[in-house]
Amino acid sequence: MSELASADGTIIGYEIQGAGSPIILIDGAMCYRGSGPMDALATALADEFTVVTYDRRGRGLSTDTLPYEVDREIDDLAALIDAAGSEAALFGMSSGGALAVLTAARMGAAVTDLIVYEPPYMPEPARDAITTSADKLAAALRSGDRDTAVATFLARVGTPDAAIEGMRRSPNWASMVAIAPTLGYDDLVMGDSGIPQIAAHLAVRALAIAGGASPDFLRWGAENLARSIPGAEFTVLEGQTHDVATAPLAEAIREHLRVARQQG
Repeated sequence: MSELASADGTIIGYEIQGAGSPIILIDGAMCYRGSGPMDALATALADEFTVVTYDRRGRGLSTDTLPYEVDREIDDLAALIDAAGSEAALFGMSSGGALAVLTAARMGAAVTDLIVYEPPYMPEPARDAITTSADKLAAALRSGDRDTAVATFLARVGTPDAAIEGMRRSPNWASMVAIAPTLGYDDLVMGDSGIPQIAAHLAVRALAIAGGASPDFLRWGAENLARSIPGAEFTVLEGQTHDVATAPLAEAIREHLRVARQQG
């Protein structure tokens, strides 16, 4: 495990493995190295690519600096791109995909490829409910009620009340509560949950992926992001959900990057 200092002094824990063209993996909400899908994905890709995994600020072994700003998370990725050799592909999962989009917009040619899996962008009729949930989560965090913040997020993503209560009694609940403030960070990354206007101005090879067994709204986000980015592609992994299996996801990423290399 390595560390680097971001522009504001925040220490970011990261790991580089493999050899080949670099790709940085960006977690979504509640995930970090060792607690989420990226370690397994990194292992699956490391035989062909230089893979960077890291803990987003406020998670795992990375520190945090307040007040939070989305631009500071982009600074973190800029520092990681430098560590990877001045340019890299980005893969973002869920809200990490939205962070990847914002980073590609700011970093320009330093981002060689943009790949996302089910960024949770929403059609306009669904955004009011998301805003209400985000406001409730933010109020809980302002009052120091991390427990309610986590429960609010879980309810938003469709976890039944009984399941949330069961999770409260599990050993993992304490680790979720510990990083509850980062849920507010992801809400800020998502903005109003609409496709960001900057997507139409991106000049990057892009691929948006959705699971064939995921709810329609998750497919909507990936498909409409691809429609917004000039020249972007959209693909569906049949039988997969938001909790996507490593092997088909890794293959989709491999195929995109192989074609990109052939095209120069």
